[in-house]
Amino acid sequence: MAASTTSIPSHIKAWVYNEYGNIEETLKLDPNIATPQIKDDQVLIKVVAAALNPVDYKRALGLFKDTDSPFPTAPGYDVAGVVVKVGSKVKKFKVGDEVYGDINENAGNPKAIGTLAEYTSAEEKVLAHKPSNLSFIEASSLPLAIITAYQGIERAQFSSGKSILVLGGAGGVGSLVIQLAKQVFGASKVAATASTAKLELLRELGADLPIDYTKENFEELPEKFDFVYDTVEGQSDRALKATKEGGQVITIAGPASPPAIWFFLHSDGAVLDKLKPYLDSGKVKPVLDPKSPLPFSKAIEAFSYLKTNRATGKVVIHPIP
Repeated sequence: MAASTTSIPSHIKAWVYNEYGNIEETLKLDPNIATPQIKDDQVLIKVVAAALNPVDYKRALGLFKDTDSPFPTAPGYDVAGVVVKVGSKVKKFKVGDEVYGDINENAGNPKAIGTLAEYTSAEEKVLAHKPSNLSFIEASSLPLAIITAYQGIERAQFSSGKSILVLGGAGGVGSLVIQLAKQVFGASKVAATASTAKLELLRELGADLPIDYTKENFEELPEKFDFVYDTVEGQSDRALKATKEGGQVITIAGPASPPAIWFFLHSDGAVLDKLKPYLDSGKVKPVLDPKSPLPFSKAIEAFSYLKTNRATGKVVIHPIP
């Protein structure tokens, strides 16, 4: 799948918007976007698959207005694809390498041309070699969610033998928090919330105590936890009631009520490299929504579905285009 520089087109197809607003209304397919130019520390990637994240539609509403890239904006943070060009200072990758990553090192200062495009650019340091046992679809589903999961657990100084409650355990980040807490960090007990139909998935991922949030209020359980990882908007007050004395709450769906901490990832290929043995062995697995993958032409429908907050795991776009 390697490509020579001569076969890289000057213009590409990409989903873009030119104003802030609801992404389903502003997003349009543009067949004539200039191919991103790469800097010395960057590679150009032929996109094979891209995963969607809530940050994409929040950004489209103007979440990062003060630090965002200029329009037109092609959304998309997560990518899996093939390197077709490398900058002069790149050491880790060569043309033809299969890579994956979250292309925006700082979520609040994202690139103009994201991953809902035929080609995208990314710094060497935010990428990793794609695990050979994962498809491009599976690999694209991981970076932003697994780095968020890992760095959030690390931020809470979580250590082996401690207990954790994951709010939104069947979602993109939550499904990986359960697995990392169990497999990588050695949690003594993992509890997680989901709707009735998803409790079996929580068990499969390694949750010791699946909690049906349609029938139980997790904060009223007699058992309290060392750490609550909150992936569900507006839950930090309740999460604080579920922690032990001196316990920690991390939320990624802010704003957070102190002493809960609102956490945002810092994209880093080194985290993906560190987790590679767990991915290679299948101890940590990607979780894809049953609708995944959706074709490139269905990007707007994919965002509408993601916004329902009913997705299990990740929503992925493939093939592109």
